Amino acid sequence: MIVQLNGKKVELAEEITTVRALLASYSLQEKIVIVERNGDIIDRSAYEQTPIADGDRIEIVHFVGGG
Repeated sequence: MIVQLNGKKVELAEEITTVRALLASYSLQEKIVIVERNGDIIDRSAYEQTPIADGDRIEIVHFVGGG
């Protein structure tokens, strides 16, 4: 399926069907992130159950520490 991820069209592997799987594919599952799907912010507790569909617009913001 093809989604718009952070403003770019990306083709996702067949097994990526949830927000949690998407985060895992980018090694972000253990990071503090905010995920927005089609304009709605997804609660972290719902990542496992939130499906991703062809054409979805997804924004992922993760925080980077530094000085």
